Amino acid sequence: MKIKFLMMIGLFTGMIMNAQDSLNTKPDRPRLIGFSPSKKTENVNGMLIKYYDEIDREIQPKKVNGIGLGLNGLGIFFPALLLVSIPSIDNWAINDIGTEPLPEKMNKINGMQLSIINMEPTVTNGLEVNISSNISAPSVTNGIAFSPLYNFHHTTRGAAISTFANVSQKCRGVQVSLINVCKDSRGIQIGFWNENEKRKFPLINWNFKPKKS
Repeated sequence: MKIKFLMMIGLFTGMIMNAQDSLNTKPDRPRLIGFSPSKKTENVNGMLIKYYDEIDREIQPKKVNGIGLGLNGLGIFFPALLLVSIPSIDNWAINDIGTEPLPEKMNKINGMQLSIINMEPTVTNGLEVNISSNISAPSVTNGIAFSPLYNFHHTTRGAAISTFANVSQKCRGVQVSLINVCKDSRGIQIGFWNENEKRKFPLINWNFKPKKS
């Protein structure tokens, strides 16, 4: 009788352990509120709160249907540095953002990205509002990008609006700022100074065709 009882306990324990293992192997279920960095957060249907950006190593891409909220305090130090660098903006900014985006290795936000600064590769489908924009990481915005200071992107499709500068490698749409720079433009630039692959022009600039080699 004791042997049968011990066998039943052993069998029951094994079933529990197997059930736990199977739960652990299930793909990450969407969370209402997620935090980053966190290995447990992959999908969020609600809000992702980023308190630190993974800038020195390959990030673990996250998919957000809702709001990506970036609270990295490093962003408060960049505006003054960028203001000093505006005279050489077309020399250094394009090099920083020129890395070709790899969507499978980037965060994907369907909704809104609201950040002090974003330093992770990110694709935003919707509205992006960054104070110090995207630094040291390829970024793509499909929609509207707004910043009270600067917008830095690899690719913008839609509208990029800021006070001081919009800088992109690839633009499809409208740039509105004091200074607008784009190396591969199909659209309109409105600002004090505008640069695309065809010309440099004040007030308004445009390009709708590929540049002939």
